[in-house]
Amino acid sequence: MKLDILAIGAHPDDVELSCSGTIAKEINNGKKVGILDLTRGELGTRGTPEIRDQEADAAAKILGVSVRENLGFRDGFFTNDEAHQLAIIKIIRKYQPEIVLCNAIKDRHIDHGKGSQLTSDACFLSGLRRIETRIEDQLQDPWRPKKVYHYIQWQSIIPDFVVDITGYMDIKMQSVMAYTSQFYDTDSKDPATPISSKNFKDSIEYRAADLGRVIGVDHAEGYTVERYAAVDSIFDLI
Repeated sequence: MKLDILAIGAHPDDVELSCSGTIAKEINNGKKVGILDLTRGELGTRGTPEIRDQEADAAAKILGVSVRENLGFRDGFFTNDEAHQLAIIKIIRKYQPEIVLCNAIKDRHIDHGKGSQLTSDACFLSGLRRIETRIEDQLQDPWRPKKVYHYIQWQSIIPDFVVDITGYMDIKMQSVMAYTSQFYDTDSKDPATPISSKNFKDSIEYRAADLGRVIGVDHAEGYTVERYAAVDSIFDLI
C-alpha cells in the first residue's frame, strides 16, 4: 500500500495531539494516511502499554487512517543509531509516503526531540540505494519522502507554516480523548500528570484557535520545515 502521508510519533497520542486535524482533513480530501508509533509509551505514569495499544487502535479508527504500526522501541531509551534508523527505513520503503510528519524538533519530553532527528535521518537514508533492506525476504526499493515536516508539541515553537483545520477540530479532539487513560478525566484514580489536567486539554483547543486566529480562520495546526517552504504562486497563500 502506498501512502500520501506517514505521520510518525515517538509515543501513541503524539500524532493525535499535534497533527490529527491535518490528517483528518487530508483523508477527507481522498489522501491515504498512515501512523507509525515508535514506542508503546510504556513509561507513562497512567495506564498500561496494553491499554495504550487499545486506545491507539480506537484513535486510528476515529481518524480513518489506512494503517497504523508500532515499532516497539524502548520508551525513553531509544537512540538515533543504525538499528533504529533501519527499522524506520523499512517502514518508509514499505509505504513510500510523499510527506512525513514527525515530532517537534525540541520539546519537554526527551523522546520528542530524539524521535524528530531519528525520523529525519531515516527519511534521508531511505533514499540511498546502497542501503539494503528486506521485508519478508523481499529486497525493498529506495524511497525518500519529498517533504518532512515537524509538528508542534508541548513547547510553543513558532511555526514556519500553518494548516487550516477549520471543521476538523471535533474529530481531532475525539481522537485525542480516545486515550482515556492519559487525559483529563474527573473519575480517574490514577496519579495526576502534566497532560492529565483540564488546562492541558483546554490548551489543545486554544492553541488551534490561536493559530487559526492569526491566519483568519477558526482553527489551525502549525509545522516547522527543514528547508524553505515554497509556493507556485503568491496567490497560493491564504
